[in-house]
Amino acid sequence: MSVQKSKPKNNSKWIVLGLIAIAAIIAAVLLFKPAPGTLPATITVQQASERIANGAYLLDVRQQSEYDQAHVNGAVLIPLDQLSARISEVPTNQDILIICHSGNRSAQARDLLRAAGLNRTTSIDGGITAWMAAGLPVVSGP
Repeated sequence: MSVQKSKPKNNSKWIVLGLIAIAAIIAAVLLFKPAPGTLPATITVQQASERIANGAYLLDVRQQSEYDQAHVNGAVLIPLDQLSARISEVPTNQDILIICHSGNRSAQARDLLRAAGLNRTTSIDGGITAWMAAGLPVVSGP
């Protein structure tokens, strides 16, 4: 009668693969974590209203005629086509919420400002159209 010796199980490859998987997850979390002070790409009009009430800067990037029809009280008008030349007028020490008619120009403005190093910027989803549809207050005139 011969006795067969069982080979020890080699679990080291599974341990190494597990450690690699854990390292990959940690790296992904660190890489995709927004930089400190970075705002989400977009926020809702309700979130914007709260942030404005708490002192956020509101930048309107529509044209003067659109702004005159209806705008959020206290919004600063810098039309998108002038923003590059007037970027020095945008504060660097507070959150910047950007609004336009529907959200397209404000997203472009957000990207322009972020490329210039202003990470505390976000676009208001749906623009002034969503703002008014939510029953939030607007004013008219220059």
